[in-house]
Amino acid sequence: MATARSLGLLFFLLLTSDEETTEEPRNVCRRLQEGHEYDTFDLNDTAQCFTKCGQSEHSPCDVGNLQRYWLNYESYLLENSMETVDMPFVKALIQNISTDVSEDLLYSLMLSQIPRQVMQGEDEPADGVRLPKSLFGALPGNRSAVRLAITVLDIGAGNVFKGPKLLEDKGSSVLNNRMVGLSVGQMHATGLSEPVEITFSHERQPPNVILTCVFWDMAKGDWDSHGCSTVPGDGRTVCRCDHLTFFALLLRPILDLATAQTLTRISQAGSAVSMIFLAFTMVLYVAFRFSLQRFKSEDAPKIHMALSISLFLLNLTFLINVGSSSQGPPASCWVRAAIFHYFLLCVFTWMGLEAFHLYLLAIRVFNTYFGHYFLKLSLLAWGLPVLVVIGAGSSNSYGVYTIRDQENRTSLELCWFQKEPALYATVHGYFLVTFLFGAVVLALVAWKIFTLPSVTAGKGQGPTWKSVLTVLGLSSLVGMTWGLAVLTPLGLSTIYVFTLLNSLQGLFIFCWFIILYFPTQSTTASSSGTARLDQAHSVSQE
Repeated sequence: MATARSLGLLFFLLLTSDEETTEEPRNVCRRLQEGHEYDTFDLNDTAQCFTKCGQSEHSPCDVGNLQRYWLNYESYLLENSMETVDMPFVKALIQNISTDVSEDLLYSLMLSQIPRQVMQGEDEPADGVRLPKSLFGALPGNRSAVRLAITVLDIGAGNVFKGPKLLEDKGSSVLNNRMVGLSVGQMHATGLSEPVEITFSHERQPPNVILTCVFWDMAKGDWDSHGCSTVPGDGRTVCRCDHLTFFALLLRPILDLATAQTLTRISQAGSAVSMIFLAFTMVLYVAFRFSLQRFKSEDAPKIHMALSISLFLLNLTFLINVGSSSQGPPASCWVRAAIFHYFLLCVFTWMGLEAFHLYLLAIRVFNTYFGHYFLKLSLLAWGLPVLVVIGAGSSNSYGVYTIRDQENRTSLELCWFQKEPALYATVHGYFLVTFLFGAVVLALVAWKIFTLPSVTAGKGQGPTWKSVLTVLGLSSLVGMTWGLAVLTPLGLSTIYVFTLLNSLQGLFIFCWFIILYFPTQSTTASSSGTARLDQAHSVSQE
């Protein structure tokens, strides 16, 4: 019996021992130990964390420790008698360089090859690094040679070496997920008199993407651009930095999350201001209609008022659409998108009709009688958008619209179009037709105003400030501020200008209404080319 009990106890201890050894499987992505091993097995094992980290909640990672692991790897290469490293995820070249070099050193950084020195007479590589000769001569100490390490590290698609800012806005990425490390003799080289140059080749980027040269700040654990300048080129970007560390090229879409939120706030504030002044415009119109006889017979004030009403309703639906969540019932989102689309098309149409009316007044002065003129314009301006919205709705085009950056990450969601072909056809195309027509008419009217004998007689050859104000006022009616959308691909500054000026169109219309019709007709007629045109000819008699 004692023997049986002893065997049972031994068997139990063996089982317990086996459970203890398999209870916590090895997870290299935690890397909690201080010592770092850099044999082939550890390198390959740790490199898997570039993909694992951030992709699964079941594989937690110590990102900070992993980043230190790879930053210290370059020091390991310099301390040991390594010459090259050739692995799928890391390639490195380690050389002894004379501190008395007579010319700059150029190295190729092709993705598929180990970094190599490019000799004089060879073509300059598409991806490379140039080290100025002054770098080695300025090193402290009386050294005849120093060890140089050039490392190219593929950091993958995970969270390692992404940084808190990049992960937070989800709108930027590291070009090709590649870092380039430069180290000379394990010295902290900063404030170089001549910068090092790292050249990154890439495909031609869309105009809404900003390329920024950055380095990894070990203290902050994030990317920084201090001390680096970005020199864009055709199919490549050159980074010039005054220190040595790990470098990369960031792709930053203009409309990242923070920018989209800022532009949304600007639009909301501008829309609210426009609504206030559009309401003032409508009140003034009602007051003038009771006090001035011309408001009962002329069509121009009626068209201005119709544009003001449509613009007021557009701003109202915009505020409701942006302020409401797009995660509600699909039917609710569909209705909001359709209503917003309808009033947007109404605004475009009335701006086009403003241009048409201006053409009749200023260009085609004679033989322009139309029966029930304003009624026909109203049927067109309020009715045509209904047909377009019905067509778009019948094809199930409305839904949650997502504004994405270059890496297909979400910057903003709202109820709008979920099918881009319908958006291009019924919004972009519709706007382009009305805008081009308005631009042509405005150019013809401006030419006519600036060449009027009363403008230039006795006042030199240039246009007067009153003529300039007249053209600016007319441009607000025909929607020239919307044309700034064509310039938004030029950069972030044009996007802010477009958002600000376009959201304040209601304010501009109010100012034009005051100048044109207040305080008296005679005063306005003496200061407004359009008023003179209104007096010279009546388009219709209803």
